[in-house]
Amino acid sequence: MNQERDDGVRRRDFFEGSRSGNSGMKTLKLKSQLAELDKMRSFLKKYLKKLKISDKDYFKIELALLEICVNIIRYAYPQSIGEILIKVWHNEGKMFFEIRDSGVPFDPRKIKTPDIEESIRKEQTGGLGVFLSRSLMDGFDYKREDDQNVLTIYKNMKEAGISS
Repeated sequence: MNQERDDGVRRRDFFEGSRSGNSGMKTLKLKSQLAELDKMRSFLKKYLKKLKISDKDYFKIELALLEICVNIIRYAYPQSIGEILIKVWHNEGKMFFEIRDSGVPFDPRKIKTPDIEESIRKEQTGGLGVFLSRSLMDGFDYKREDDQNVLTIYKNMKEAGISS
């Protein structure tokens, strides 16, 4: 479990070390339905309003989570309604978000960076959610655990202007 990630951070540190001594962990469970996205937005707003964060960074985090949840809703449970579990906490200068689902296995790290100019030229819609989420956050990692997709993302708190 002590594997290297793309950015050289040890996977064990990213997943396990991020939870030790975490501050104010909160959890939200959603059904995999588009109508549930407002609950996620309210949950995020309630958690982040306690922290000093710029509007710009708030919207980056919100957009990243929306894109991730929409992808889970659309693709993880193609024939049924499942659950999405979101955990949020901050620790060691970072704000973490763990998003879990029991849907179709999908490792978003394997998605290639899209050619945006070609997508525009061909008038393609969609296909940018993973790319957008990765570019909006400072850390992005995945593991498959207990038959669940577990995506852990984080935002550097100092960069985001957050203080606790």
